[in-house]
Amino acid sequence: MTVTTIAERGDLSRAARDFLRTESGSAVLLLTAAVLALAWANLFSGYESFWHTEFALTFGSMELSMDLRHWVNDGLMVLFFFSVGLEISREMVLGELRGARALAAPAIAALGGLTVPALLFLAFNAGGPAAGAWGIAISTDTAVVIGVLALVGPRCPDQLRVFLLALAIVDDIGAVAAIAIFYTDDVQVTSLVVSVVLFAALLGLRFAPFWRTPIYVFIGVVMWLAVLDSGVHPSVVGVVMGLLVNAYAPRLRDVMRAQVLGSSFLLDPSPERAMAAQAAVTEAVSPNERLQLRIQPWSSYVIVPLFVLANAGVVLTGETLATAFTSPLTWGIIIGLTVGKLVGVTAGTWVALRTGLGRVPDTLRWGQLIGGAGLAGIGFTVALFVTELALEDEQLVTDAKIGILAGSILAALIGWLIFRLAGERGGQCAPSGLPVLPPRPWRPPA
Repeated sequence: MTVTTIAERGDLSRAARDFLRTESGSAVLLLTAAVLALAWANLFSGYESFWHTEFALTFGSMELSMDLRHWVNDGLMVLFFFSVGLEISREMVLGELRGARALAAPAIAALGGLTVPALLFLAFNAGGPAAGAWGIAISTDTAVVIGVLALVGPRCPDQLRVFLLALAIVDDIGAVAAIAIFYTDDVQVTSLVVSVVLFAALLGLRFAPFWRTPIYVFIGVVMWLAVLDSGVHPSVVGVVMGLLVNAYAPRLRDVMRAQVLGSSFLLDPSPERAMAAQAAVTEAVSPNERLQLRIQPWSSYVIVPLFVLANAGVVLTGETLATAFTSPLTWGIIIGLTVGKLVGVTAGTWVALRTGLGRVPDTLRWGQLIGGAGLAGIGFTVALFVTELALEDEQLVTDAKIGILAGSILAALIGWLIFRLAGERGGQCAPSGLPVLPPRPWRPPA
C-alpha cells in the first residue's frame, strides 16, 4: 500500500503545523507586548531610562557591559535568529522548500517583496538623512502574519499558509543578509578571523557522527563574543549556527533500533533498558528538530515579546504624530510596507508562474495569493530591529517606529479586506497548459 505524506498532498507538514501553531500563539503575546510598551512610554515614566540601565557580566579582569536594550537586541535575539536558521535548514531538507520549483515561487515572490519596498522607500528618502534605513521596509513578521491569518479563517487555505511560511523564511534570509552586509560598521579583523575559524569548526562538526550540545554551546558563546567584538551584528551567529545543525528524516535503522529496544524494555522494564530505549528514540530524531522543540517556544513566547516590549515604546503626542506624518521616513516605511510588499510579492509570484520557474498548489486562487501578499506587509520585529541599527537620531527613530506601527496596521487591514472581498475570485494560480505533477509516493529513508 502506498502512503502519501501530508506535505505531498499539498497540506501542511507536521513540523510546519507545529511552527505555525507556535507563531500564531506568539502573535497574541507580541501584540500585547506592543500595547504594553506604548502604554508604558505614554502613560508612565521611566521607559527609556529603564532600558538604558547598564548591566555588566564580569569574569576575572574581563567585563562585558551593555544596557538592557542591547542585552535583548544583541544577546537574546541571537536565539530568535538561531530558531530562524533551524527552520530554514529543516524546511530546505525536509519541508516546504524541498525541490527547485517548490522553492522558486516563494523565493522569487520574496525577492519582489524585498526589492520593491526598498525602492519605494528610497523614492521618498534618497539623499536624505534616513536613506540608509531602507531595510526597515523590507521585512515580514511571520508571527503577526500567522495571527492575522487566523482571523481570515477558511478564506485562507492551508496551501496558502505553506506558501506564506516559505516566503517568510526566504524573506528572513534577505533581511538577515541586509543586516550583515549593510548595517555593519568598523569591522575588527582579528575578531572576525576568530569567528570565521569557529565557523569552520562548526562546519566540521556538522559532518561528525555524533551530537554534543555542550560543544555547540561553548563554540556558539565564544563565536558570539568574537562577532560582537568584530562589529558585525551577532544576529548572524544565530542564523549561521541554525543552518549548520543537521536536519534529516528518521533513518530506518534508527527507527528499527528504537523499536527493538522499546520491545526489550516492555519485556524487562529495568532502568538500564529504559535509558537505552530513550536514547535510541532521541537519536532517531535529528538534532535540528530536537533543538526546535526546545528553543521555538522560548523564542516565540519570551524573547520576541520581550524584544517588542523593549523597542516598541514611542511617545505618541500631537506633536510627535504631526512631525512623523510630515516626515519622508515615515511615509517611505508606510508605502513600502503597504504598496511595496503587495506589488512586489504579487509580481514576483506572477513572474515565477508565468515563466514556469516555480509552482504553487493548483487549488490556490489569485485573490488568496494577493491577500497573502497584502498581509506580507506586516513588518514588525525585524523592522524594529533594523531601526535600532540604522538610525541614531532620536527623532528619526520615533518617526520610523510610528511608520512601522501605522504601516503594519494598514497592511493587516488591506490583506483582510482583499480576503473578504476577493478571496475566492481571480481564477486558479496554476498556469494553463502546464501539467500539475501527481504527488510522489512516500518511501522509508534508507
